[in-house]
Amino acid sequence: MDFFNFKGNSLFAEDVEITSLAKEYGTPLYVYSKATLERHLNAFESSFNGKKHLVCFAVKACSNLAILNLMAKLGAGFDVVSEGELRRVIAAGGDPHKVVFSGVGKTYSEIEYALSVGINCLNIESEEEIETVVAAARKLGVVANVALRVNPGVDAKTHPYISTGLKNNKFGITEENAFDLYVKMSKIDCLNISGIDCHIGSQMTSGMPIIEATDKIVALYNKLLSAGIKVDHIDMGGGLGVTYDNETPPTPSEYIAPILERLKSLDVALYLEPGRAMVANASVLLAKVVYQKNNGDKHFVITDTGMNDMIRPALYGSWMTIINSTIHEDIPEVVSDVVGPICESDDFLGKERKLKVKNGDILVVRGAGAYGSSMASTYNSRRLPCEVLVDKDKSYVIKKRQTFEDIWKDECIIK
Repeated sequence: MDFFNFKGNSLFAEDVEITSLAKEYGTPLYVYSKATLERHLNAFESSFNGKKHLVCFAVKACSNLAILNLMAKLGAGFDVVSEGELRRVIAAGGDPHKVVFSGVGKTYSEIEYALSVGINCLNIESEEEIETVVAAARKLGVVANVALRVNPGVDAKTHPYISTGLKNNKFGITEENAFDLYVKMSKIDCLNISGIDCHIGSQMTSGMPIIEATDKIVALYNKLLSAGIKVDHIDMGGGLGVTYDNETPPTPSEYIAPILERLKSLDVALYLEPGRAMVANASVLLAKVVYQKNNGDKHFVITDTGMNDMIRPALYGSWMTIINSTIHEDIPEVVSDVVGPICESDDFLGKERKLKVKNGDILVVRGAGAYGSSMASTYNSRRLPCEVLVDKDKSYVIKKRQTFEDIWKDECIIK
């Protein structure tokens, strides 16, 4: 459930009319709903039935400082995949002791920084990375909390670009090799084996893959326990999908329940790393209709918002629901491709959409909060969008629209 709803013929974000936001802040514009963000986090937090746990928001999904600050105030931890994301969390008031750090390419300097601020756990993704963690820990004179990211060979039944749990994916360590590496790490004095980590993919709309993965991780846990290696948490990653079109993903409680059932007799905390499920439907992207044209075979609705602002449709053909913020009763519905101003043929927000549109209307791309602003670019030297957070009947700028000079301020002309 979100808080973007029609009142009469106009769409509102909580108690603020969408068209008024477009008029005040311009377009393209990302609009976030505070109430929706709070509802989504609460949906996760209330689903653990007393089990010790940590909900780590996946920063890569949406890295705006105001959003991270809100998550921190609500008690969330964070899942990061770079030093930059970790520094963002700290700048936003997040607790590094509630941060897990994943990623296949963590450098020595990133690992050293993470250990220096005392993060909760480093999720190691290759045998060679172990040696890097050891070197950094010994230099700092600390004991590093570590887990192996185990690749269980489970198909998440999602788009291949966001699948991470198969052997042909670059992520993690195969389950066949994980036990031996845990035994190796258990003999190194500057490592504390804290957990087992697993993440199999994103936008999962069925709970079955995570159940299969959990069974494999529990089997590894029991094998480690029999060898005298005790971990304090099992991290089953993120990946719970959302409704963009007609998907019917499980609720957080439906998704978590079978995991809890398999962990109920284990003396471990459960970590989860939701990103998309927390923020996707907590934001919309506003696009102004600039022109319309018909080439005989296709009708185009041309907006001021393109693939630089929302790359998901161009990157992997993602469906984004597009609606008009104003309901028109007096014009015909036309099947249209909604496109942007970028000089690429794959610059589109949606294809073959039934819309009643007038020039100047504000179209709304729903489900825009995850991998929208965080993947935006200045391609074609277009400015990054403004972002606002709505709280009841008030709106706040949480990211200013760039000036043109901002785009090239770090570039240098050689004289």
